[in-house]
Amino acid sequence: MVTLRPATADDGPTVARIYVDSWNDGFQTLMPTAVLDAGRIARWSETLAGGNWWVAEVDGVTAGFVGIGPSRDPIDPDLGELDTIAVDPPYWRHGVGTALMQKALDELAAQYDEAILWTLANYPQGQTFYTKTGWTQAPESRDNGHQVSYRRRFR
Repeated sequence: MVTLRPATADDGPTVARIYVDSWNDGFQTLMPTAVLDAGRIARWSETLAGGNWWVAEVDGVTAGFVGIGPSRDPIDPDLGELDTIAVDPPYWRHGVGTALMQKALDELAAQYDEAILWTLANYPQGQTFYTKTGWTQAPESRDNGHQVSYRRRFR
């Protein structure tokens, strides 16, 4: 069973490891390999301390995390953004990502009329997940078309 709780700065080391492991396993040849180091752990600890981040646990073990906030691209305090969602690879396809996405959608809907997310243009696994959870590909792209956006209206 998946349980969710607010993330804290103490989750930084575990979240950083999940981020790196899911990045490296999920993106494989699409992106450069991510490295787990003290700087990354410190950045995640600081980010999580800011709120609007949740971790998923399975049998008391942290299995993934998600965070939201105001849109950074475009910069728009009235547009929400799914910042990051990541699941530890051993927990892929066990409902962890779906539970995290539902939490993010609930929180985004409570705070914003619409939200955006960014993903790689050539990442069908992510794109399929976003579409299945109610997101629609939008016309915005960045990084010379290497990243595409998805949007979700709540009202």
